Parts: sequence; structure tokens; C-alpha cells
Amino acid sequence: MKLIRKIMSVAISAILLTGLASCSAGTRNETVASTLANASEHSASATNKETSEVSDTGKENPFGKALVVYFSCTGTTKDVALKIASEAKCSACEIEPVKPYTADDLNYNTKKSRAYKEQNDASARPEISGSVSDWDSYDTIFIGYPVWYSKAPRILCTFVENYDFSGKTVIPFCTSGSSGIGSSATELAELAKQGKWINGTRFAASVNSKDISEWLNALNGSI
Repeated sequence: MKLIRKIMSVAISAILLTGLASCSAGTRNETVASTLANASEHSASATNKETSEVSDTGKENPFGKALVVYFSCTGTTKDVALKIASEAKCSACEIEPVKPYTADDLNYNTKKSRAYKEQNDASARPEISGSVSDWDSYDTIFIGYPVWYSKAPRILCTFVENYDFSGKTVIPFCTSGSSGIGSSATELAELAKQGKWINGTRFAASVNSKDISEWLNALNGSI
């Protein structure tokens, strides 16, 4: 009889220990599941916050949806244009000629060069390769170019005559070694016949991002 009682006692103890182990494992599993759920909720909350902050920043952009359009042969204007696009937080688009300009075409020391001939022909309209997609969606257009013989390259005339600037703010800028923007921007505005054109600005090749940022901040009161 004593032996039977001892066997039953051992069996009951084993059952109790198994139940406690199962309960402990269940508790650990519930704790892990709860921790993962909380982590997922926190991650989703952080993602939503970041998306919201980016959206709010876009709404505060004084230029609305903007685009930097530029023509560059030597890379100087391109460099400035990309700095403007970076500081203004917008896209950039290059005006590319169907017939690219060679070093001989840009030789300012001879009247036989392509650039000289085009700049002295008011009717010259070099053909542009490609087009700007989704043009109507932009509020502000920054338009940049080098100064050739005191004027904007004739390919800029091609560009402004082929796009509708109605309802857009246009901000011209140019690059040059020494000469200013002169009347080049106002001549483009006369050809466009549309849009609100802001006074143009000349940049040296050495302009840095800080200078660009200060220029953009100063523009806020003009648009």
C-alpha cells in the first residue's frame, strides 16, 4: 500500500511540474509576441511621422513645384543649375541641342565660329532635342544659360518660344566670366510673352551652395 502511495505521489508531482513548465513557456511566448507587436506599432508610427514631415516641408516651399531648366556647354552653368535645384529642393532639366556644340563652335576668337554666327543672326533658332515632361504642372521655372556675346544663346530663344509660361513665375540666371546678365533675360521675356519674369541674376563659376541659398531666400519677397 505504501508503495502504491509513493508511486502515485511521484506521478502527481511529475504532472504538476509539466503544467508549470507549459505555463511558463506560454507566458514567455505571450511576452515575445507582445514585444514584437509593440515594436511594429512603433515602427509604423515613426514611418508615418517621417512621411508627414516631408509632406509639410513641400507645402512650405515658396516656389511651389519648381523646375530648373538650363543650357550648358562647358559644364559651368550646369554646376550652378544643380546647386540651385539642390537648395530649392526641385528637379533639373538640361536643354540639349540636336547638334551639339564643339570646341570650334564656341571659339570666340573667330567670326567663323558657330556661336558667333548664331548670336549675330536674330532669326537663328537651334533645334532642341527632347522636351520637358509634365510642363503644365510647374509653378516656378528657373532658367539658366551662359552669356554669349552679351546675349542668351539663341537656343534659349527656341526654348521660350516653344513653351507656354502662362501662370508661371520665371527666374532667369546666367553664368559668365565677367559680364553681367544685361538685357539677355528681358529679351527672353519679350519672346515668351507670358509668365511673371523676375529680374535675372549672374553667377560666377565659383558660387557656392551658401550663396545660392541666400539668393533663394532673398527671392521669397519677389514671388
